[in-house]
Amino acid sequence: MAGKQLDGAGTQKLKTIEEALAQLQRVHGLVERMAVEMKSKQGGSFTAQQVKRAATPMVGLLKGQFGIIADQVSGMLLVAGRGGSEQLKLRALRESVAHIRTALEIAQNKVKEKHMIEEDADAGGA
Repeated sequence: MAGKQLDGAGTQKLKTIEEALAQLQRVHGLVERMAVEMKSKQGGSFTAQQVKRAATPMVGLLKGQFGIIADQVSGMLLVAGRGGSEQLKLRALRESVAHIRTALEIAQNKVKEKHMIEEDADAGGA
C-alpha cells in the first residue's frame, strides 16, 4: 500500500510558506486598521510605519527560497513608505497583500506538486 508524503525540502518550503502566511495575516490586519483609522479621520501614517515594521522580516524569510515573492513584499514596503494620498496608499497596500497571498498559495500548491513522493508501506516485503 503506497502513501504520498513530502520530501525534506518540500517540508521545509511549506514551513516557510506557512510562516510567511502568518506574518502576512498580521500585515493584512494592520492595513485594515489603517483603513478604519482613515475612515474615522484619524490618519494612517503611524499604521503605515507599523506595516513596514511587520512586513520587513518577510523579505528575509522568503528571499532564500521564494525570491520573486520577496520582491513583491519589498514593493509593498516601498508603497508603505512613499508619500502622497493616503487613499491611494491604502488601495496599493490592499492590492499588494492580495497579490502576495495569491503568490504564496500558488507556491504552496507547486511545492506540494513538485515534492510529493511515493512512500511504500511494505518496502522490505515480497
